[in-house]
Amino acid sequence: MTIQLPDSSGALRAYEPRREPLAVISGTPFTSRTVFSAAHVVADPFADTSPDSAAAVDWDATLAFRRHLWSHGLGVAEAMDTAQRGMGLDWAGAAELIRRSAAEAQAVGGRIACGVGTDQLTGPASLADVQAAYEEQLALVEASGAQAILMASRALAAVAKGPEDYLEVYGHLLRQASEPVVLHWLGPMFDPALEGYWGSSDLDAATDTFLDVVAAHPDKVDGIKVSLLEAQREIDIRRRLPQGVRCYTGDDFNYPELIAGDEQGFSHALLGIFDPLGPLAAEAVRVLDTGNTAGFRELLDPTVELSRHLFQPPTRFYKTGVVFLAWLAGHQTHFTMVGGLQSARSLPHFARAYQLADGLGLFPDPKLAEERMKNLLALYGVTQ
Repeated sequence: MTIQLPDSSGALRAYEPRREPLAVISGTPFTSRTVFSAAHVVADPFADTSPDSAAAVDWDATLAFRRHLWSHGLGVAEAMDTAQRGMGLDWAGAAELIRRSAAEAQAVGGRIACGVGTDQLTGPASLADVQAAYEEQLALVEASGAQAILMASRALAAVAKGPEDYLEVYGHLLRQASEPVVLHWLGPMFDPALEGYWGSSDLDAATDTFLDVVAAHPDKVDGIKVSLLEAQREIDIRRRLPQGVRCYTGDDFNYPELIAGDEQGFSHALLGIFDPLGPLAAEAVRVLDTGNTAGFRELLDPTVELSRHLFQPPTRFYKTGVVFLAWLAGHQTHFTMVGGLQSARSLPHFARAYQLADGLGLFPDPKLAEERMKNLLALYGVTQ
């Protein structure tokens, strides 16, 4: 049996889906790398909302997906970009997500880290306002029992006059943090409002400021997450970190080589692509734990084509593909997103994502995935 899928030109091509999923099972905790999946949220498809409404979240399905990730040994990076933070999920929704997910993590023994930002600021703000907003969110995350991830702030990018303002704000927050945090540098390809972060559009100058923050507070920085999609820059930053400070790759284009590492070190991982790749990624890391770098690459290298497809420009809409694959994989009953973001990618994009994911064996029930893909095609007028 074949399925007719539109290619990039709109022409229909026959594709024969695989019949069996990749055989992966839950296993022992990781020993060589710390690995987080940035997890998506599941919308409530029956809520009467509009694109401007507050997010309506299906909490049961959202938490069930986190249990799925924990069952494979992955940590959950909560309320991050993948959860549509600032793209459909406001601070009130993110705060509730943090509280619920942190409680669930404690109940099942899962690892969790949560995003701390300033998205409660919706208008012009001062540097003091930015600092206070960060403090409010940091207090909530720490009170929940989760590790804090200090995310890049649109408000800080808008108000900061130069590197000294970043040094002041981050220094204040790190001195306040009760436990070591992860510092997150999210590039403008993920959020155009973050252009010029760390006080300069020159990435070399910005990198120096970023590392100055780390060097001034190494005891308060568990690690850094770099999401610039430049492998060599991440490697250069990684080699300049103080001893004991980890690098968590956020490079969804080059993650296998960065996690595998080189003779001078390696990256841990905090990745949005590990949402759809969860079980396969976990299997690969367990192979790496045995010292089998080649086996790790054999499992993970073939996934890069799918990741680059999902994260193609405009990169910030990668969440649409992530949720689409979660629907095909049976982790949710519908393809609806908060903010109506399911409309952000084209039918040929979805068709290619389905084909690549199916080829990797990512769908636990390939027949269900095929049926759902055919249902979507039918909505667009494609008959089989």
